[in-house]
Amino acid sequence: MSKNPVHNSTRPRRRKKLVTWTFRFFSGLAVAVIYFVVFSLFFDTPIEYELKKSTAKIEKEYRALEQRYAMLQEILENVSERDRSVYKILFEADPATRAEEDRQRGIAFRTRLDGMTNKELGNYFDEHLGLLYQRVSNYDATTERLHERVARDVARALSTPAIQPVDNRQLKLLTASFGERVHPFFKTMSQHNGVDYSVPAGSAVFATADGTVQSLQTRGQTSGLSLTIDHGNGYQTVYSHLDKVTVEPGRRVSRGDIIAFSGNSGLSFAPHLHYEVHYRGRPVDPINYFFMELGMPQQQRLQDISRLGMQSFD
Repeated sequence: MSKNPVHNSTRPRRRKKLVTWTFRFFSGLAVAVIYFVVFSLFFDTPIEYELKKSTAKIEKEYRALEQRYAMLQEILENVSERDRSVYKILFEADPATRAEEDRQRGIAFRTRLDGMTNKELGNYFDEHLGLLYQRVSNYDATTERLHERVARDVARALSTPAIQPVDNRQLKLLTASFGERVHPFFKTMSQHNGVDYSVPAGSAVFATADGTVQSLQTRGQTSGLSLTIDHGNGYQTVYSHLDKVTVEPGRRVSRGDIIAFSGNSGLSFAPHLHYEVHYRGRPVDPINYFFMELGMPQQQRLQDISRLGMQSFD
């Protein structure tokens, strides 16, 4: 049996053709890979281009923010340095950085606690609990002393004469002031130790401060029916030429209480109230003790009005 020469000749040609196509395929693939690599290295895709553009913009804004932060930091340091200079000029000392001191103190405290045993911790807290209790006790004692001081100050304020003894809101009733005045009967200059209010008989007379009724003089005196109140702290007030008294010696009175009614008793030129303020045994000008009721303009006006009356009523 003979072989077919046509069939035998086509095999080498097919094998050669397959090798050729295989070579071309891998050659094309290699070229594609090389092209992709080169393109990727030297050219950007649209997405990559947008990403790089956005990244560049962000980096630019970041650098601008860094510059602004540096500028603000410099301004803040300048302001702090100026404040430190002002503090040093005013107090002649360097200002303390409390935040840093507290931080360092806290670190030191925690480090100290970490190095203690349980027994040492117990002893430490027992000791400081005792110190805390002592501080609380000291605080309570200080608070108590402050309360007592405030109470004394309030009592002192309430016991200081501070209002007029009659209703004189129009400032027209004070007719004779403190100082040298003409005596209404002897027509000579004499010391007038108080102020005179020209008020009708029966007008209400008020206590000008808290105090205790000290004495009550009868109508047989030149000052007529007269009342003296001791306010403590060196102050006394005297109310003279009264018609009627509503309180008795030893009674406690408060500022604004009605203690009497004005009259014309004793050596009096006309119905009026004679009012005196004594401090440590010496008479002082009562006009200086109307500060709770009158402001400075009103007090000055009252002084001007009182100086016009050169004659006293008693």
